[in-house]
Amino acid sequence: MKDFRELETEIKKASDKFTNIESINEFRIKFLGKKGIISLEMKELASLSGDEIIASKTEELNSEELEKKLNSETLDITLSTSKSYGTIHPISQVIEEVITIFGDLDFFVAEGPEVETDYNNFTALNTSEHHPARQMHDTFYVETETDGMPNVLRTHTSPVQIRSMLKQKPPIRLIAPGKTFRCDNDQTHSPMFHQVEGLVIDQESNMSHLKGCLEIFLKTFFETDKLNMRFRPSHFPFTEPSAEVDIGYTKKGNQLIIGEGEDWLEILGCGMVHPNVLENVNINSNEYQGYAFGMGIERLAMLKYGISDLRTFFDSDLRWNKHYGFSPLNIPSIIGDLS
Repeated sequence: MKDFRELETEIKKASDKFTNIESINEFRIKFLGKKGIISLEMKELASLSGDEIIASKTEELNSEELEKKLNSETLDITLSTSKSYGTIHPISQVIEEVITIFGDLDFFVAEGPEVETDYNNFTALNTSEHHPARQMHDTFYVETETDGMPNVLRTHTSPVQIRSMLKQKPPIRLIAPGKTFRCDNDQTHSPMFHQVEGLVIDQESNMSHLKGCLEIFLKTFFETDKLNMRFRPSHFPFTEPSAEVDIGYTKKGNQLIIGEGEDWLEILGCGMVHPNVLENVNINSNEYQGYAFGMGIERLAMLKYGISDLRTFFDSDLRWNKHYGFSPLNIPSIIGDLS
């Protein structure tokens, strides 16, 4: 059906053009004749049910009402600006610091899966079948296998070294930061934690190179020109000789001063890569040698930034992160307190 308002307008326009009897007759035939517009519309109207007429009119009125609201009403969907900013978690901050320092020493970053084969995690690293680390009270075993080998949640990032040595030929110079997993949970241990491990394989590297590399890293990370450091004999299946690295410190009140002092802090483990490990990845141990090291990211963060409990790293407490977090925009006021 035609819109009756449009029809009304059309009739008025036509009636305004009456100039003689002939134009009136034309108007009558067009609108009022048997086949005229009004007559045809009346016939169509008669065929409509009452419900259709009501529905049509209701839709028309609803459309008009909506149009009025759209023209007269507004909704402010903007939010007021906030004075608080997000912070970078200390773990993320320390990982970036470590990567930057070793990047300046020509190390590249390597990554690998967190679910590893028992072979890459233990066997290839010269770990005996009956080593305590293989027991279920130390390692999370996964109910899957790879090529007939059981899978585990990696207990260190050393499998990344294995994968890298299998893929490329020496010289190799890499660090492998990432999550690791062990069955442990107390003030200084967590079932999931972060490590960064380093590996250098070439024909000349030795313990003196290892010590020099670690000394540069520790001085840069702890921002000190003076650093008492010692190598203490130790044992790891994948290095020979092996050493624990201790650094000197002194305590003033509740603050640790890293670098100087007669007391010692264990900071990381290291050593020369065991020949068996090289042979397991098809590298000739008579031609190549190298060193490896590994350290905990959380431990580095706790020592540098005065965090006393490792478990707080994973509590998801925004107040804690605001206190210990780092500004991504270098805004000094971003760091608040725990209140």
